[in-house]
Amino acid sequence: MNLSITGRQLELTDPIKEYIEEAVDSLSKYNLDIISVRVIVAADEKSAKRGFNVDFVINLAKKETIVIKQKDKDLYAAVDLAIERAKKVLRRTHDKITTLKGKKGTADDEIQENIIIDADEIVPMELELYKPLEIEEALQKLKESGLQFYVFNDMDAKMRVIYKRSDNKFGLY
Repeated sequence: MNLSITGRQLELTDPIKEYIEEAVDSLSKYNLDIISVRVIVAADEKSAKRGFNVDFVINLAKKETIVIKQKDKDLYAAVDLAIERAKKVLRRTHDKITTLKGKKGTADDEIQENIIIDADEIVPMELELYKPLEIEEALQKLKESGLQFYVFNDMDAKMRVIYKRSDNKFGLY
C-alpha cells in the first residue's frame, strides 16, 4: 500500500506523520486490496476560526475510490474521525464481499456447506393416506400411536390435522 501525506498551509511534523501512518495501517485489517492512500491535511483559517481539514483518498483494487473529508478544530481529532469513517466504509465493503449475496467461493460458502452436511437427514416416507378417514378414526389412530399430532384426509377430501393439546384435549384443523 502506497501512502502519501501532504500538508497544505501547514508544516507536517514527524509526530503528525507517524500518527497518520499508524492510523492508516489500521485499515489493512479488512483484507481489502488497498492500492494507495492519499492524506491531505490543510489548515483552515476562514472567518477567524482556526481548524483543520483532513481528506483521505483510498484507492481499492477493482473498486471505486473512497473519499473522506473531515473538519475539526483539533488536528488529531480530525484524523481520528476520518479514520473511523474510513473503517466504517471499508467494513461495509468487506461485508458485501464476504456475504453469500456477494462473491461466490468465499469462506462463508465452505462453512455453509459444512452446516448442510452436518444437518439431520430427511427421509421421505409413504403416507397411509390412501383412503379418507372419519374424524373419529383419526382420533383413535392418534391415541394409539402416542404422537402429538396426526395428519389425514377427511371424507370431503380436505387435508386435516388432529392434535393433542397441553390440557389433554384434542384440537382439529
